[in-house]
Amino acid sequence: MALLVQKFGGTSVGTVDRIKAVAQKIYKSKNLGNELVIVVSAMGHTTDELTGLAKKISNNPPQREMDMLLATGEQVSIALLSIALHEIGIHAVSMTGSQVGIVTESAHGRARILEVRTERIHNLLEQGKVVVVAGFQGTSFSSGGTAEITTLGRGGSDTSAVALATALNAEICEIYTDVEGVLTTDPRKVPNAQLMTTLSCDEMLELASLGASVLHPRAVELARNYGVKLQVRSSWTDEPGTTLTTNQKRTKGKEGLELGRPIDGVELVEHQAVLGLSHVPDQPGVAADLFEELSHQGVNVDLIIQATHEGNSNDITFTVDAEALSLAQTISQEVLHQIGGELTVQNEMSKLSISGAGIMGRPGIAATLFATLSRKGINLRLIATSEVKVSCVINSSFGAKAIRAVSEAFELQENQIQINPELSVNGEPEVRALALDPDQAQVSVKGVPDLPGTAAALCTALADTGISLDAIVQSERQQKNGSRDISFMLKKHDREFADKALLPLLAKWPGAELKDGPAIARISAVGAGMPETPGTAARMFRALAQEKINIAMIATSEIRTSCVVPEEDGLAALQAIHKHFGLEIKK
Repeated sequence: MALLVQKFGGTSVGTVDRIKAVAQKIYKSKNLGNELVIVVSAMGHTTDELTGLAKKISNNPPQREMDMLLATGEQVSIALLSIALHEIGIHAVSMTGSQVGIVTESAHGRARILEVRTERIHNLLEQGKVVVVAGFQGTSFSSGGTAEITTLGRGGSDTSAVALATALNAEICEIYTDVEGVLTTDPRKVPNAQLMTTLSCDEMLELASLGASVLHPRAVELARNYGVKLQVRSSWTDEPGTTLTTNQKRTKGKEGLELGRPIDGVELVEHQAVLGLSHVPDQPGVAADLFEELSHQGVNVDLIIQATHEGNSNDITFTVDAEALSLAQTISQEVLHQIGGELTVQNEMSKLSISGAGIMGRPGIAATLFATLSRKGINLRLIATSEVKVSCVINSSFGAKAIRAVSEAFELQENQIQINPELSVNGEPEVRALALDPDQAQVSVKGVPDLPGTAAALCTALADTGISLDAIVQSERQQKNGSRDISFMLKKHDREFADKALLPLLAKWPGAELKDGPAIARISAVGAGMPETPGTAARMFRALAQEKINIAMIATSEIRTSCVVPEEDGLAALQAIHKHFGLEIKK
């Protein structure tokens, strides 16, 4: 007998007939001898409809009342599903988040889960009953003990399910949806996308943060951190779908299930070199030519950063192991001889990285890292960000000081610190999946001081306003007054708040200004095998060059390479790269 948590989304319970079909699926699983906790979302578009009703009354309804309103959607689902189960002979009990013991912080509309009090669930399971739980909701308690209904935000039912699986030590958490599992990309954009049978939680976190909507990032964070076996399956078939894997197994701390320390490691990679190509032509094929030649001659490139400037030129910066510097420098000079541009080289550099789950979804983490280094007088040469890792390239002479300061800032233990870790070779695919995110805005802060603390000040100002950044790219070229440009991407709906956050800061920097870039789309490749496979980025760039798609911006991390392209080229870019890496269904 196994204890299973199964979650069914809004489309799976969107009609009475679908609720009956879900009940039959639960019936089969129960007859196999399993103990079952079922989590369901509101039917179909109920949440949107309820939100629409509130908007007809008020443009700014109180968030507490919105929680009271939206929580009713799941109550309808659990009651109807429990009725359907009783009708076919399954003893089921429907329970709200409050009744089942999901305790959250008191932030209405976006509460994080602190704990799940499981006594009542265990009692019902011991009686042989199926427990049907309302996802997306919980309860908070004031200092006086008063209970309040809270909701977890969009995608919260996924988070409810994984939190329950964590607290109950369930054998598996199954997320049932209207697709067969996690595909190599959005099948609505690339019809021949194929199913992935396995995927790491880190890869899924990257994809979820890039706009893949099959799983909510917070649910993946919980699964990753607590070692929950997670499966994404179709509600309409018995196929196994996609299994998410993790090597983590964090103990449940006093901070709360979702409020544990988000950073679980720091590493320092020494003996790095930085090569910067500035004033290179802004045209398709330049990045492909450069990185293909480096790959062909055996130079393994780590970080790649590209920023666009006014006019028709780009800056491209990349890092290599110091032993490969001489060859990389020769190749770069040969390329520049053909296309024009300037080369700068810095040796004796180190890459400092923090790792964890959902880093960029918590705006203050990157800001804390940059501020910690700033206080030690450490300037940042390069910045690379992703959902599971933030890396900075610094001067090697500051390496020991930096890793000590960062370890203290994030309260890391000795076993969470790594110096020059060996690359683990697992034979994973270099590119497992792609994501296209058209919901991004590109913004540049022109003329910021090239001094320790600049990036920290920018990120802190945005974090204080609740704005999460994605790619942060520091320009290679330096202005005559010693300033540089820093570009970043953020969600379009956050753009209007960036002015309010940054204008007071820019006023302190003479000549600094905020400037919007053109409309963009971001295409990203994700794969755990990327670090051990030289030339992955070059192949991605070549796929775009062959379609004459220009790259405006490049940002890489350990398992992700992202290219920013003109908005109108986004779909063509996705399709070209998907085909180039052979990710389509094999006929």
